[in-house]
This record gives sequence, C-alpha cells and structure tokens, in this order.
Amino acid sequence: MTTGRFIRLAETARAPVRIEADGRPLVALEGDTLLVALLGNVSHLRHSEFGDGVRSGFCLMGACQDCWVWTEDGGRLRACTTVVREGLRIATEQLEATWPNHA
Repeated sequence: MTTGRFIRLAETARAPVRIEADGRPLVALEGDTLLVALLGNVSHLRHSEFGDGVRSGFCLMGACQDCWVWTEDGGRLRACTTVVREGLRIATEQLEATWPNHA
C-alpha cells in the first residue's frame, strides 16, 4: 500500500531506480520524473519557502516554481521535468537549513 499522493496504475515492469530525498531512501522506476517518484511515496513535495503551506507541483510542465527541489551540491531542480537517475540525492527544503553535514 502506498502512502503517496500518486498511485501507479500501469508501467510497473520498468527497472527500479534508487534515490534519496531528505535522507530517506526511495525507489522510483526508470523514466519517472522526480515529481512522480516523490509523490508516489509522500503526501506532498515540499513546504513553500514563502510560508503559504505545502506544495505538490502546479503546472507540471516546468513553467512555474512550485516544484523546486535541491541537489546535495546546492543546485535547484524542477521535480516535474527532471528524470530520476540511480543514486540521485535531493533535499525538499533549502539546503542552508536542512542538508545533513552541509556547511
């Protein structure tokens, strides 16, 4: 049973891809976007940095800033257009405040 917002109904035979979000290991499927991978495992993508609640993507095509997540080196990614890759580690909050061992 999934605890995520998205429930996969098809294409379940694709190869698994292991990623990490906020230190938590997750399994996505090859070809998934980060947004699909995250929302398949959790109820929301991130909290807004402007204090107006949780975010789960808005446009789903890379035109807004609703689905930003961060790489371990501080780069920003749009979760809706970034395809998962094995070993990808991301943070769903701004790195300065949350990334383990980030100076």
